[in-house]
Amino acid sequence: MSHNNKQGARVSDNTFKFWRLRYYFPILTLGVLLLIFSLGDEPLRLWLRYERGAILRGHELWRFVTGHLVHGSWQHTWLNLSGLIIISVLFRHTYRVAEWLIIGLISALCIDLGLLYWMPYLQWYLGLSGVLHGVLVAGALFWWRTENRRLAALLLIMLTCKLAWEQWQGALPLSGELNVIVNAHLYGAIGGLFSGLLLIFKSAYFNQKQ
Repeated sequence: MSHNNKQGARVSDNTFKFWRLRYYFPILTLGVLLLIFSLGDEPLRLWLRYERGAILRGHELWRFVTGHLVHGSWQHTWLNLSGLIIISVLFRHTYRVAEWLIIGLISALCIDLGLLYWMPYLQWYLGLSGVLHGVLVAGALFWWRTENRRLAALLLIMLTCKLAWEQWQGALPLSGELNVIVNAHLYGAIGGLFSGLLLIFKSAYFNQKQ
């Protein structure tokens, strides 16, 4: 192999390593945050969870975001952390980090607004599972756009069946004793659909401009 070829391979390898670091570092940071917040136990949980009364009073708006980062138990934490790891591997070649941030924030906001306006009886909520449903929908839309349509259709059908079951029968049996707010999964999926379509239209618009 010539010197130029070796140098090109080294640059390509370094670029790949940098891409992996740039992609996985925010996910690792999020995972560490989930664990730290779980270590804070009940006092931290009460301060960070979505709480209807505190939000409506207008002076604890951080709960819109932090409510998705705290969990009711270690079982709850590990389930969502496992989901985050699986999703991060599944969609590692899809959106950029900034786009994932948009998807996560829009999904979280849809959940919060859905709980505020359509579930006024729900006084508090916590957990990342609703946001993860949004991420799955947005990831499936990316697959559909890039011609991986069989996988995209399979994932969307599975998600639709799961959401329909939850609306009809409640949480899946594998949820165990967790108190699952199934509407949060539905609202998160709607947020993922909206943000995924938004990013598709954005990409199409900039491609037309070029």
